[in-house]
Amino acid sequence: MVQTPNGFVAVHVANERYRRAHERATRAEIARRLAAFKGYDFAGAYDRTKTYSGPLYFVPSDTLIGAEAKALGIQGEHDLFGGVVPFSFVATKAITHPLVEPDAAAPVGWSHDLGPRLGDAVLQGFSGFSLEDAQRAGARLLRRGPVRVKRVRETGGLGQIVAADAAALDQALAALDPAEVARDGVVLEENLSKVTTYSVGQVRVADLVATYYGTQRLTPDHSGSAVYGGSDLVVVHGGFDALLNLDPPEGARRAIAQAQAYDAAAETAFPGMILSRRNYDVARGFDAGRRPRCGVLEQSWRMGGASGAEIAALEAFRADPSLRAVRAATVEIYGETEPPPHATVYFCGRDEEVGPMTKYAVVERYDDAR
Repeated sequence: MVQTPNGFVAVHVANERYRRAHERATRAEIARRLAAFKGYDFAGAYDRTKTYSGPLYFVPSDTLIGAEAKALGIQGEHDLFGGVVPFSFVATKAITHPLVEPDAAAPVGWSHDLGPRLGDAVLQGFSGFSLEDAQRAGARLLRRGPVRVKRVRETGGLGQIVAADAAALDQALAALDPAEVARDGVVLEENLSKVTTYSVGQVRVADLVATYYGTQRLTPDHSGSAVYGGSDLVVVHGGFDALLNLDPPEGARRAIAQAQAYDAAAETAFPGMILSRRNYDVARGFDAGRRPRCGVLEQSWRMGGASGAEIAALEAFRADPSLRAVRAATVEIYGETEPPPHATVYFCGRDEEVGPMTKYAVVERYDDAR
């Protein structure tokens, strides 16, 4: 007798981004592990023409927009690993900063209240939806020091340039596509030195909640540029109260508070969002005056670089319900390497764009976690 599956986990590619070999392989392996975790079957890529004989749980390549999620039948956080937002710009870095002036260009749905709510949870900066507004914003920020110009849909530290003066700012803005800026926006933000980037987040899958803090690592890619190389996380079984009960160091504690403030402000500004995976990058460093600064850089409400560690932690908590916390890490290496024998390998091979690459996750007990 053939047993009917409890449900299906399907990968959904929301757009043309994240289609490189290592991204496809990672997404598929995350989906397979989530299917096993939920007791579902892994269905591979979602097929709109197919009739599925049970509930569907989606692993999208990107944050979904409301109408798209509705068409897929997504109604709540138990229907996907990621997030659903009302407008496309809400899924990008653009919401982290206010406009340079109240009458500056803005997309439909823009929240003028979010900037004041974010307050000192973020760095000094502006979002612009025209090159003229971006120019005004950059000139204002240059009075404080160098300005980081960021394309809002890039990830892993890509699509950014630091302008130290007006000429460099002009050059950075001239390289941008005006149509892209009008559609997506561009972020201009104070530049920090000697930066530590924290990751703070929470995932909810089935009956489990895991919450974490940690730091990101940089690694050289094949061109020698420093790019995202993984995250080292401390993950608790439970919410933010349980995380704070571990007594994190001062820098991590401040990053957690700023991430929580950002999270609450965003949900107030854009009610009705569905978020089963939340991750916030928080930078701590020094401004041009050598003053310490700390603030959220961006949100990630989709499968991300730390997701392998998130899944590893969830699996550990499911295997041992008495476990309170674990250390989990993701590693991304550009080149050929042998992963540790206990690692979960997400990709090990040659990517058609970036060359040889290895990605894996590891998990171990947290000291004195029991």
